[in-house]
Amino acid sequence: MKRVCEFLLLSSAVLVCGSLMTVGCAPDKTPPLAPDSPQLKAFAPLPGAMESPKNPITEEKVALGRMLYYDTRLSKGQDISCNTCHRLDNYGVDNEPTSIGHRGQRGDRNSPTVYNAAGHFAQFWDGRAADVEEQAKGPIMNPVEMAMPSEEQLVRVLKSMPDYVAAFKAAFPDDKDPVTYDNVARAIGAFERKLLTPSRWDKFLGGDASALTPAELGGLNEFISANCQSCHMGPYLGGSLFQKLGVVKPWPDTSDLGRYNVSGNEADKMMFKVPSLRNIAKTGPYFHDGSVKTLPEAVSAMAEYEVGKQLTPDQVQAIVAFLDALTGEIPADYVKPPELPTSTRRTPKPDLSD
Repeated sequence: MKRVCEFLLLSSAVLVCGSLMTVGCAPDKTPPLAPDSPQLKAFAPLPGAMESPKNPITEEKVALGRMLYYDTRLSKGQDISCNTCHRLDNYGVDNEPTSIGHRGQRGDRNSPTVYNAAGHFAQFWDGRAADVEEQAKGPIMNPVEMAMPSEEQLVRVLKSMPDYVAAFKAAFPDDKDPVTYDNVARAIGAFERKLLTPSRWDKFLGGDASALTPAELGGLNEFISANCQSCHMGPYLGGSLFQKLGVVKPWPDTSDLGRYNVSGNEADKMMFKVPSLRNIAKTGPYFHDGSVKTLPEAVSAMAEYEVGKQLTPDQVQAIVAFLDALTGEIPADYVKPPELPTSTRRTPKPDLSD
């Protein structure tokens, strides 16, 4: 009789622990991952710089690129610079669904962050530019964005200022005529190749197990359990491949077909470059059209449409906690706005016409 009672008491305790999780019953939790865990081999710390053999980084190029990045005179109306849409004091974004360009026009895609972007395998949401040097040319001549009417006009603006002419000569000493559109792109690219934001995540990957909080480690477990790393991998947690938006469940808005608009390949419909998750907590709104306002909404949508999972609110909260740990440090000294060359009487005036 004594053994029967003991069995009944034990069975009741197991039932209470399994269904009610009362005080004194430890929940079943996955152990936190260590920096050397095999599950983390998909990731890597940020490099010191995002080098390119085609455009070696020099101090002179960086100094020139920094000026060009901040100079609104590279736009037709002389009121928009690279920094207008990609604010370096704001994690490289303007937090708008789509950015405002020449004469108040808006583009049709969200402006992604420039931080850590030079390490991506391609640029723009549809990958139409191979690198940041090629990407830098796009907005300057885009009639909706900076709207400069021609390369010749841009060169005319720059050559009207002796300080710019001297800066181009210093940055490209082997060029007979260094003030060119290609060199504008090379200088901006060299500057952007050092726009890196290391975070506590990098310290963790480097071996510091205490760099992440218990909540963030729990979120990392949920992140991996949801298979987010199948797309968000490498040092940038993204930026290394194209992926269909709506892999397992059709995306509700197919008005923008993504890479298909560039390639014309049927298989590229709804394919977009996988964005980096670096600083993702600071760079909303989200997705190619900026249609999702909050990070929890974005996490839930990705789980549902990309991997076919309905995450619980607690799982979403946990993943968001991990993503917060990817917020890095803005290199304040490196991105400090420079003193720009002074306009002269030969410098063209702003043009706010269509």
